[in-house]
Amino acid sequence: MHMFFRTMLHFVLARFRSRLGHGDVARTNFITLPTDLDILNHMNNGVYFSIMDVARFEMLVRNGVWQLMKERGWYPVVASETMTFRKSLNPWDRFTIESRIVGHDDKAVYMEQRFVRPSAADGSPEIYATGHIRARFLRKSGGTVPMSELVEAFGVDGFDGIPEWIERWGDDVALPATRAAAPSIWK
Repeated sequence: MHMFFRTMLHFVLARFRSRLGHGDVARTNFITLPTDLDILNHMNNGVYFSIMDVARFEMLVRNGVWQLMKERGWYPVVASETMTFRKSLNPWDRFTIESRIVGHDDKAVYMEQRFVRPSAADGSPEIYATGHIRARFLRKSGGTVPMSELVEAFGVDGFDGIPEWIERWGDDVALPATRAAAPSIWK
């Protein structure tokens, strides 16, 4: 439930923050709350993904995509995500999530999100964790929104193509389509 309140808070705050272009890095500030902790007293690994959702939501509001999606009856879903951890976030740590669009292929949009805190040495931004997300856009009426339609609606240009390693990752972790067979057989 606390993520619901965080999301609503950031939804309201996003309306008062500066607008973003599609290529801009969105910076969203957070604090590690007691409800974010695991038994080792640092942020639970699953919470990282939830907080990334909140930051992406704020970015969509600030760059105008949220309003366009609402008008067209579209919504984003995460198809794949991965996280790499470097340092722990501890109780009451202030941190920023830096989110940016990496690009897109013919089916999905790819984003990178970084958990950043000031370095103890010189105060410069230091990466604590990095997540990569592959997202699709669906219609509330059913079906997938084609990438060409997204690009036209959002007025984005120059985001086609993605780094080779992200393309491999997207292909390697993809599951069969929702209407295809996907038996659980262990090898």
